[in-house]
Amino acid sequence: MHLPAQITGRKSEELGRTNSAIGGTGKIPRAKKPRSRPPTSLRDKLGFLQAHLPSYSGPYSVGSMDIEVPVENPRTFSHITRDGKHLLKIETVLFTLYYPAAIGSGSGKDPGGRRNWSRETWLPRPRIEVAKGYGKFAGIPGPVAVAYFGATTGLTKLRAFRNSPVATHWPPMGNSKKNGHKIKNKQGPPPPGGSEEPTFPLLFFSHGLGGTRTAYSTMCAEFASYGFVVCALEHRDGSGPRTFVNHPKEGGEGSQKQEAQGNVDHTHEEIRKGYDRIDYVFPKDNPFDTSPKNEKGVDGELRSAQIELRLAEIEEAYKVLCDIRNGGGAEIERRNLRREGYIGGSSRGLAGVDWSMWTKRFHVDRVTVAGHSFGAATIVELLRNADRFSYVQAGIIYDIWGAPIKPPKDDPRHRIHLPLLGINSEAFMYWQKNLDAVTSLMEETREQGAPAFLCTVRGSIHLSQSDFTILFPHVCSFFLKATVHPQRAIDLNISASLEFLRDVTEGAGKSIIQRCLTDEELLQTPLLDELPNLHRPDTEDIAAKLKVPNEFRTRMAAKVQRKLKRQKAHGFYSPGDEVWMHFKTEEDELASWREKNRREEDPDREQLREQRRQEESATKEQEERDEDSTSSDNLPETTDSPVRKSWLGRPPELKTDDQS
Repeated sequence: MHLPAQITGRKSEELGRTNSAIGGTGKIPRAKKPRSRPPTSLRDKLGFLQAHLPSYSGPYSVGSMDIEVPVENPRTFSHITRDGKHLLKIETVLFTLYYPAAIGSGSGKDPGGRRNWSRETWLPRPRIEVAKGYGKFAGIPGPVAVAYFGATTGLTKLRAFRNSPVATHWPPMGNSKKNGHKIKNKQGPPPPGGSEEPTFPLLFFSHGLGGTRTAYSTMCAEFASYGFVVCALEHRDGSGPRTFVNHPKEGGEGSQKQEAQGNVDHTHEEIRKGYDRIDYVFPKDNPFDTSPKNEKGVDGELRSAQIELRLAEIEEAYKVLCDIRNGGGAEIERRNLRREGYIGGSSRGLAGVDWSMWTKRFHVDRVTVAGHSFGAATIVELLRNADRFSYVQAGIIYDIWGAPIKPPKDDPRHRIHLPLLGINSEAFMYWQKNLDAVTSLMEETREQGAPAFLCTVRGSIHLSQSDFTILFPHVCSFFLKATVHPQRAIDLNISASLEFLRDVTEGAGKSIIQRCLTDEELLQTPLLDELPNLHRPDTEDIAAKLKVPNEFRTRMAAKVQRKLKRQKAHGFYSPGDEVWMHFKTEEDELASWREKNRREEDPDREQLREQRRQEESATKEQEERDEDSTSSDNLPETTDSPVRKSWLGRPPELKTDDQS
């Protein structure tokens, strides 16, 4: 399908227009480019009736796609069984892809030719079933859960247009928080020496217990609005409230073929329906192994097997994305099981996607990985397996649940050798055993010579890095005692993450962050002398909630303080007012690591640089000798002089790091 040139970013000349009503100039009178529309509707404006998500602060509009594809090798993980069949297995991989969208998204007809641009609902399809899953996870009767989620988030939609064309333009300076939505209709020049079209960085996001691929949509789409292609996985390891695994319909024998391919099993009912249903798995005889008060400790066998399954899902998603990046998107669309006729699918599926625009659109050799809670524990294990995940360049762990993390193996390679950023909630910071675990990860990273940062967002709770505090702010404020504004908590997490990635990565992602991020210098916050005790809860509430003494007065004072500090020149607080820093790599150490990393990544280029430096030094010395000789002997310089030969023999001008 061919889209308008303004949507694709291609020049109008490529459309081959040679005739028009005005003298054959090929121009349309008073033609205007389609302008991106904000992804809003009436339901987004009626916040008192229906929860809604915020718009995203970056310079790009955001698109999304739902993709579920069968894996090449269906298999099981561990010997754990329930109801006579294996509990942990991989048959398909499911994820939502958030990405920077082209100028014109939301205007005119959508890529599928429909008049109304579609947005996916926050509660994944089938919504009633997923609501029941949340109820089971929270211990709420199914009908109550359906009524509650139906009344609060049943109609909530993501602020991303489905199947929108991917962006092909560089953004201008600034972001939509400072410049308004109009910035999403503008483009900037490429960086010096850069390509005309950016190649975006890729980021994987792993959700925590009770999460889904859309439960962190604000975080993921914020990254996408700053130029990241974000793969938000839905893990089928029994860590989500409820998910559905489709069987491919291949002559009615999709599930039997999968069983023949690998060690997976299905009930007769699952084969008849054409899908498996996976609910949250509570460990046997120890259902609350996540609690700090749990005396039995974590269920090591289950959690280790879940992490191994999660790593396999990341590998499978990576294969799918490599296929899309290498021009195989049409085949992925053909194999996609989130389309009409499959549970959780829709009539739109991936209709209208111009897959040629995705060829070489994002990097697959420099990938960032991030996760929250149990997802963060997954990321730690991934980072410790650098040989297996050689394409990963950095990791971010949000409020990690440290209990499932095992000590590193004796093999020195089983250590974290890549840059690592940890961002805690204040609620988890008071959980001393968990704080010790995450601090040990920072030490492990520093011992391997890589940059490491650990900070806490003041007034935040464990859910502050997900959509839940935004969709249910009063519950999180009054019952869990969060004192930070939900949207501000997201802003702080995103700002710190982008500052980190700007400092430890190279390429288009770094260039976009440098020109678009409002730098709050969060990672330059001074280290704490001692752990604060401001909102430490009673022992029974550790990690679950905060304690707010004199609550009314405290909240009112904080509100006035925020208002006053917003009037400052930079429009944000000083970092220490909102973030505590526990561990960081100083600027000189960071600079040394960057230089060393460049030499290791491209020794040939560094060798050329050194050769050039030596030749320039030799040239300068020769010039000084010739000047002395000329002044004493008064001899004119000729083109046959050693100096001239040296300059003629110089290697060509080398590109800078930003140009390469």
